[in-house]
Amino acid sequence: MRHHDPMTYEAAMDEALTLAREAVLDGDVPVGAVVLGPDGSVVGRGRNRREADGDPTAHAEILALREASAALGTWRLEGCTLVVTLEPCTMCAGAAVLARVDRVVLGAWDPKAGATGSVRDVVRDSRLNHRVEVEAGVRGDESAALLREFFAQRR
Repeated sequence: MRHHDPMTYEAAMDEALTLAREAVLDGDVPVGAVVLGPDGSVVGRGRNRREADGDPTAHAEILALREASAALGTWRLEGCTLVVTLEPCTMCAGAAVLARVDRVVLGAWDPKAGATGSVRDVVRDSRLNHRVEVEAGVRGDESAALLREFFAQRR
């Protein structure tokens, strides 16, 4: 597995946070994701679009993985890193495994629905045919604050 420079993760998380802020404009939960290709460049971007698209699967990670697959011309995203502001849910963690990404870099943990080490650990389940490395806490405070503000405004 190829490891990117941690500064690459900071820059990628910066972009993911910008995407997360854009999701709020459509009334979506502020989650943003980018996929870094094997060379460290951004090959996929996504933000939550469930409300905008009326699609329950339009999570930031799914959209970023789709864009990365299109850009690279393959569904196998070996050598890639998924950088996301919030710990992936079961669906998105499963997609990361199925896409064969090398690692997930996350901002904030999701204590209710997380599936990369908090509530569940889909990405490292030994029963599956691929395991994904997890690096947590990159810009986690900013990611968590964005989510807190979003939900506070809706209460």
